[in-house]
Amino acid sequence: MRLRALLETDALGLRLLGGEDELDRTVRGVMTTDLRDPSRYLSGGELVLTGLAWRRDADDSEPFVRILAGAGVVGLAAGEAELGAIPDDLIRACAQHRLPLFAVNESVAFATITEHVVRQVSGERAGDLAAVVDRHRRLMTSGPAGGGPEVVLDLLGSDLDLRAWVLSPTGRQIAGAGEPLAPSVGATLAGEHLAATRTGRRGPHRAVVQGTTYSLFPIRHSGRGAAPAARDVRETVLSDWLLAVEADAGDWPAARLDLLQGVTQLIAVERDRRDAARTVRRRLAQEVLELVQTGAAPAEIAARLRVAAPVLLPGLGSAPHWQVIVARVDWTQSAAAGTEVAGGPVAQALLEEILVDPAVTGSESSDRIAVAHAGDEAIALVPLPAVGEGTDAGLHADALLAAVQAPLSAGLADDGRLTLGVSAAVHSAEGLRGALEEARHARRVAAARPGRVCAAGHHELASHVLLLPFVPDDVRRAFTARLLDPLRDYDRRHRAELIPTLEAFLDCDGSWTRCATRLHLHVNTLRYRVGRIEQLTGRDLSRLEDKLDFFLALRMS
Repeated sequence: MRLRALLETDALGLRLLGGEDELDRTVRGVMTTDLRDPSRYLSGGELVLTGLAWRRDADDSEPFVRILAGAGVVGLAAGEAELGAIPDDLIRACAQHRLPLFAVNESVAFATITEHVVRQVSGERAGDLAAVVDRHRRLMTSGPAGGGPEVVLDLLGSDLDLRAWVLSPTGRQIAGAGEPLAPSVGATLAGEHLAATRTGRRGPHRAVVQGTTYSLFPIRHSGRGAAPAARDVRETVLSDWLLAVEADAGDWPAARLDLLQGVTQLIAVERDRRDAARTVRRRLAQEVLELVQTGAAPAEIAARLRVAAPVLLPGLGSAPHWQVIVARVDWTQSAAAGTEVAGGPVAQALLEEILVDPAVTGSESSDRIAVAHAGDEAIALVPLPAVGEGTDAGLHADALLAAVQAPLSAGLADDGRLTLGVSAAVHSAEGLRGALEEARHARRVAAARPGRVCAAGHHELASHVLLLPFVPDDVRRAFTARLLDPLRDYDRRHRAELIPTLEAFLDCDGSWTRCATRLHLHVNTLRYRVGRIEQLTGRDLSRLEDKLDFFLALRMS
C-alpha cells in the first residue's frame, strides 16, 4: 500500500505536515518506537510511529530523522498526546531528509494504525500470490487451454495492475497484454537488459525509457534443457527472453519479487516448448547443409528440399527459391576466465531471432526458419516464394540488422562480434552450394569492417569492394600516402582543392566539360588543377592504370 492511501483513510486520524511529493512511497510494514536509534530493528519500507519520548530538546530531532531516512523508512507518524503540537524542529528535519511526516490525533491509538497497515499489506501479498497460484495448473497445461505467456500477462494486469511484455533479446515483442510496446522502446529495453546482464548484475534490472520506469526480469531456460548455473553468461545472453514490467521493482516487498520470479518460470515453460518445435526445422537444415557441403548429387539435395518446403512454407504450390545466410559470433577469450565459448550454438539461436520479421509478434513466428550450425558458423536456409527472373527478391543484409543492431551490440559488449553474410536467391538445388560459398564470402567482407555487428550481401561481391577490406593496413597506408599525401600537403599550403577536384574528375569519368560544370569552374581552370595533380604525383590522368590507382587510393583513404 502507499502512504497516500493512509492519509485518505479518515479513521486513522492522520494529518500531513510535510512530504506531499513523497506520498506514492510503498509501505511494507509498520513499527512503533521511542528509541533514539532504532536502526537495528528497521529493514526498510516501514512507517514508523513514535510518541516522541526520545526527544529531550530541539537538537535531538535531526539525528533521529537522519537515522530513519538512512534505514529506508518511508514515513514518520508522530503522536500529539505527549507534546501536543508537533515541534517545528522535527518538521524541519523531516523536510531536510525528504521524509514524509504525519501528525497522529491523540484520540487515535497507534494499535489502530498498526492493525490497518498490517491487514492491508498482508492482504496485498496474499492477493499477489493467489493470482498466480490459483491458476498455476491451468497455465502449465498444454494446448489452447494453457494460453501461453499472454494468459499470465493478463493475470498480472487484472490482479496486480501491472503492465508487462515478454521480449526477445532484440526487443521484439513475443507476448503482451493490452497495448503493444513500441518497437523502439522494446529495442532500448533489450539493450539495457543485455548490457546489465553482461556486467554480471542480478535481475531485475531497472531502466527508464522516455520517462517511464521498467523492471527487467530475465527468463531462463527451465526443465530438461535448462543450462547449468555455472554456464558462461555469453552462451545464453543473446538468446534469453526477458520480462519487462512497467514498474519500479525496487519498491517491492520480497513476496512480490518472488511472485514475478515464479511468473518468469511459467513463461520459460513456453520458451522450452518453442525450442522443442524448432528441432524439426533445425534437423531439416542440418541434413540439407551436410548434403551440400559433401558434394551430394543435386537430385538428392532436391529431394531433401521437397521435404523441407511443405514444413517451412505450408500450402505453397510451387517449389520456392532459397537463400542462404551465414552468421558467426566471435568472442575475445579472457585470460582470467580461461574458458572458451562455442560460437556455433550462440550464432544459431541468434540467427533464428534475427530472421523473424520484427513486425510479427508471438513465440511461433519463426516457423519458417531453418538454421543449422557447423563449427563456429550458423547457416540459415530461408525459403522464398517463387519469383520472376531478374527480380531482386529475398532478404538484404542492411535490412536484417536495422532493428537489432543496437541491442545486440550491448549484449556483445567489448568482447564479442557478430558478422553476417547474405547470398542471392537461388531457384534450384544446383545453386545451393554456390549460395553457401557466396554467403561465406560476404560474411568475411563484413568481418573486415569495424563495429560489433556487421553484415554484407551478395551485391558487394561483384566489385572492388570485395577486395579492399583484405588489403593489409600497412600496404593500404603506404599506397594511399604515395599518391595522396603530396596533394593533401599542397592543399593545406595553397587551398587549391586538388583532392576534391580529383574525386570529381574520376566521378565524371574524365569528362572535362561535366567535371567543370559540377565544380563551377572554367575548363581551363580545371585543366590547370589536373596538370598540377599530375606534376605533384608523376602520374598521367589520361591513362586508365593511373586513373584506377587514384580511384582505389581515394576509396581506401
